Amino acid sequence: MASEAATTDDPLLPVPAGGAALQHCPWISQSHMSSSLPSVERFLSNSGFDRVPWLAVAFGTGAIAWFSMPRAEDWVVLCVVCVSIALFASWWNAGRLRFPYTRQALLSVSLFVLAGCLSVWTRSEIVGQPPIARPVSGILTARVLALDEQPALQRDRLTLALRDPQSGRAVKARVNLPVGLRSHAPEVGAVIRFRGRLVPPASPMFPGGYDFARTAWFAGLSATGSVTSDFEVLSAGAGGDWLAQQRLALSRHITSRLAGSAGGIAAALITGDMGAISQDDAQDMRDAGLAHLLSISGLHVSAVIGCVYFVVLRLLALSPTLALRVRLPVLAAAAGAAAGLAYTLLSGSQVPTVRSCLAGLLVLAAVALGREALSMRLLAVAAILVLLMWPEAVVGPSFQMSFAAVIVLIALGNAAWAKRLLAPREEAPPLKALRYLAMMLVTGVVIELALMPIGLFHFHRAGVYGSLANVAAIPLTTVIIMPLVATALLLDLVGLGIPVWWAADRGIDVLLSIAHFTATRPAAVSALPAMGAWHFASFVAGGLWLALWTSRIRLLGLLPISAGFIGLLMIPTPDVLISGDGRHVAWLDPMTQRLVTLRKSTSDYALDNMMEAVGTHELPGGTALPGTRCNRDFCHVALRERGEKLHLLIARSRALVPEMQLERACRHADIVIADRWLPGNCRPKWLKLDRQMLDRTGGVTIHLASRSLRTVSETQGDHGWWPHGKR
Repeated sequence: MASEAATTDDPLLPVPAGGAALQHCPWISQSHMSSSLPSVERFLSNSGFDRVPWLAVAFGTGAIAWFSMPRAEDWVVLCVVCVSIALFASWWNAGRLRFPYTRQALLSVSLFVLAGCLSVWTRSEIVGQPPIARPVSGILTARVLALDEQPALQRDRLTLALRDPQSGRAVKARVNLPVGLRSHAPEVGAVIRFRGRLVPPASPMFPGGYDFARTAWFAGLSATGSVTSDFEVLSAGAGGDWLAQQRLALSRHITSRLAGSAGGIAAALITGDMGAISQDDAQDMRDAGLAHLLSISGLHVSAVIGCVYFVVLRLLALSPTLALRVRLPVLAAAAGAAAGLAYTLLSGSQVPTVRSCLAGLLVLAAVALGREALSMRLLAVAAILVLLMWPEAVVGPSFQMSFAAVIVLIALGNAAWAKRLLAPREEAPPLKALRYLAMMLVTGVVIELALMPIGLFHFHRAGVYGSLANVAAIPLTTVIIMPLVATALLLDLVGLGIPVWWAADRGIDVLLSIAHFTATRPAAVSALPAMGAWHFASFVAGGLWLALWTSRIRLLGLLPISAGFIGLLMIPTPDVLISGDGRHVAWLDPMTQRLVTLRKSTSDYALDNMMEAVGTHELPGGTALPGTRCNRDFCHVALRERGEKLHLLIARSRALVPEMQLERACRHADIVIADRWLPGNCRPKWLKLDRQMLDRTGGVTIHLASRSLRTVSETQGDHGWWPHGKR
């Protein structure tokens, strides 16, 4: 026994890395010490990191991989690779003894990547509905499923169930009904007949643009369109479910008390209905970084839950009997949970609201159990739960922005310097207020920096002064405006709410003034052309690495973030833009670098997409450029690039053109663009983009300096919302 003990306690033997729960065998040789696998094992065992957040990252990575990979064969290969890695890790006997951390990482990460890919693939197959084959117009009969009033846009938005006139299959469509065309608002559940037009959900107009077709796919929509005549009611409806009726009635009541955007903002805070907010005010709120105040999410749900929790806890504490015999935090948490659930249901149970409610319930559970209320582990559990229900949310800006903001809050809150700054100390109240104000400013700036890449990636623009605006706007909204609106609604039950509505109106005016002032400052909004996927991936990878590690290794996250910022500065601006239908063509004036369009666009949607694609705020100019010549059928545009003149031939009409003239014109052009089919003898020097080609590519952006182009179809592949790939 003595010799055995001496052998075990020999100080010359290496001490196994890690804790007592996972003991390692000693390294066998010096060669093993220098190999990569023992180094990885040593790193994982000594890092002391929380594993659950990385599992959430793996789950999201699997879902993102499904969206990024265009072919079904790629999805199958990914799943096979994940299963193979998991089986290898399960049967890896050497790993059980010598590399337990590495084996555990391989097994868990591969399974969670597999789960993320399969979850979004399964949901796509279950809820996705193919779009209608082509636009259709005529007399349509449908049942009203939902009604969304948008008085600021002078229209109602209807969700309808009807038969596809072309195939006869049951489809769901979303149409706009102008207020001027209808005699009264339709009821939910009613069967109506009307004259209208339906089109397939729109794919991105240009590469990197908003993909409404993908959003519609996961919402089960097969068509969008408009109503062009008043409707006839064939059978009356029941008004929808009770909650929908109450939500609509509450929105109408709020907008009747407060006119204009003030009523729209108040309704948005209570019911989530933003239809009464004017476009100009909504845009200024976005440019000022205050758009999150209009969408019911973490800020609003946490304010409601926190207020109810605090009030109930204080009221229950007034009773000595309850205070001595009952765990008051548990009762207060139950009341807060009930308030959060009621608020979520009343506001329409949108995905951001449900996501915030789930996170709030987890925080309440942690408080009731005496655990840390807000941690990366808790946030990761909330993210996994959300992605299990809505895996497609991982590619949306709402999910990314809300979780990025909370990650920043938790990371800063757990930082040693932040704890020292906010630690209790003997000091005058003004100094204490200054410390908290400084922390708010730092937090706002860091959140703004974290959200800026997300805004640039999805919207091609981001506010610069949002952190400063939020310092005033968030307390104003949560402490003054929301309580005033809630109090006014309660007092309206007895007819005494008018004075409180007046106070709420003044508070919302101040909020709008902050938005207008911030959005109109010089350089208040930064705009960039469409960001590449690798730029965005660099920011996300670096940010997660920086936030989720606890040791100095986290500083390595600054490298991909720096690479992303350098990449942003080098993003080339496209020289020529062509929409997927060929009707919208724009190019940059080489002299002024101003966007120029062939024809004046009557569509704000098309105009906004063109401006976003090149990252500009200036409206396009006319076609009065040197070297531009137009007739009834075609326009010839001469662009100079690096001393070389490039000739564009752009169709203006669909009239028949003599074949010989068309052939000669195409032969002298570098690029030919047309919204119709062109014959085979039209052969330009470089590129022909007619209707046949654009049907396959979708929208196109051209970079003349590198003679390269990007197409919408590059990232669409076999996904169901992109029908062109199956033609």
